[in-house]
Amino acid sequence: MPLIYLIAGEQSGDVLGGRLMRAIIAARPDVTFAGVGGAMMEAEGLNSLFPMRELALMGLLEVLPKLFRLKARIRETIADIILRKPDVVVTIDSPGFTLRVLRGIADQGIKRAHYVAPQVWAWRESRVRHYPGLWDKLLCLLPFEPAFFARHGLAAEFVGHPVLESGAGLGNAARFRQRYQIDADARILTVMPGSRRSEVSRLIPILGATLKELPNRVVPVVPVAATVAESVRAGTAHWPIPPVLVTDTQDKFDAFAASTAALAKSGTSTLELALAGVPMVVTYRVNPLTAAIVRRVSKVKYVSIVNLLADASIIPELIQQDATPDRLADVLNRILTDPRIAQAQVAAYQAPLAMLRPPTGLPSEAAAAAVLALLHDEPRNSPRPI
Repeated sequence: MPLIYLIAGEQSGDVLGGRLMRAIIAARPDVTFAGVGGAMMEAEGLNSLFPMRELALMGLLEVLPKLFRLKARIRETIADIILRKPDVVVTIDSPGFTLRVLRGIADQGIKRAHYVAPQVWAWRESRVRHYPGLWDKLLCLLPFEPAFFARHGLAAEFVGHPVLESGAGLGNAARFRQRYQIDADARILTVMPGSRRSEVSRLIPILGATLKELPNRVVPVVPVAATVAESVRAGTAHWPIPPVLVTDTQDKFDAFAASTAALAKSGTSTLELALAGVPMVVTYRVNPLTAAIVRRVSKVKYVSIVNLLADASIIPELIQQDATPDRLADVLNRILTDPRIAQAQVAAYQAPLAMLRPPTGLPSEAAAAAVLALLHDEPRNSPRPI
């Protein structure tokens, strides 16, 4: 029975991994799995080597206190792979962890795929020189990524963006209002602080203060990731307007359908909101030193994927020093009160979203086909060099 070893380091990767496992099982029911993942991957049969939440960190200064623990988990994962000798290793995003694992098994002759291309096209392009030999296949979510990596002599395959099969656009507004007893004429604002502890600690106070600055009352709804549930509950307890906290995915998508607008941190959540047709404002903050480093090496004009694909400022972005409660409230209030602004933003989503479709089938099916193709390749005579 073929063994596929999967590694995800955060909630979004766990979702990708769960769908990938499901698609692989549909095509090859005899496949077995091992590795590191969260609830979604465990639901598909993975017994995680250790709790995935230990890896949900972001930012240079946020990672430093946990560095020794992370290094120990890297060594533990490498040792487990060497012991199990899987047919294929699939690492999913989280390059700070997963690429170090790939480097650690490079001399084992194991076929390797990396799912979600490192965003070196956005910043620190020089890192590309470290990638040859790390994987046999690079699976890309964005249509412009294969051409970028091809310029550096690295073959990459566009498999489509998994947000398209998330169900984010299939929510039921009436069901959400009824479940949480929200009046039909109340304006709902979805607030998304992120799924990493470092994100939540920085954004929750700003988001709460933004609610206080809004001239008109809204009902805030906060989708809560399991990895940061306690932090979100504690951080929102003192908000000027008590939020509705939702932990269920269907509740989240129902909230999208009921929302007049959203205030979200940059990331995959913005694609979910775009798919649901929710006008939004995007914000983000990291440690000032981390931000200064990123500014010096950044090569993109936008942080949201919708804006990047469109090469236009469809979604307002207020990042770092611009992410103040008064400025966020001002831009958000225009969306909440002017239907023309909201409708124009939603209409502009359609072209970027169409670019995320794979050539055929669903994104998870395209990714599964790429991974399973490695099982049919002839074994390598010797491991590839780093």
